[in-house]
Amino acid sequence: MNNQISLHDALLQRDRWRNEGMRIVFTNGCFDLLHPGHIDYLQRARALGDVLVVGLNDDHSIRRLKGATRPINSLADRTVMLAALRSVDLVVPFCEDTPFNLINALKPDVLVKGGDYRADEIVGADVVRASGGEVVVMPFLDGHSSTGLINRIKT
Repeated sequence: MNNQISLHDALLQRDRWRNEGMRIVFTNGCFDLLHPGHIDYLQRARALGDVLVVGLNDDHSIRRLKGATRPINSLADRTVMLAALRSVDLVVPFCEDTPFNLINALKPDVLVKGGDYRADEIVGADVVRASGGEVVVMPFLDGHSSTGLINRIKT
């Protein structure tokens, strides 16, 4: 089963959605071990618009960002799990360390990032704002993280 979509196909879908007047929300991440915090975050992100596009770090970029023991789940597996969620409309993998090129190409109406970021620190925020979009920082659900889950498994 292959749920991965190319940037070219993602742009075609984005154009169809825009022609239908839909508000496109974008977020990104590793989503290595899917947990309730991810589900909550993605549902709240999706509620900010009509469709949710998730930029998904590929395996190589996760290794560069998080170390040689990550990811736990392959890109193909993470894509299948995310694509199966009702809140996620499209999953687009990217290989860079940041989603800047993907955000610059898609130019979503809403860019969402979780955690303790300030809006002006979020990669691609300037691109989204320059194209008339908005940037939203969404708090994470306390007590849930992939790192915490991995540490619990190890003990």
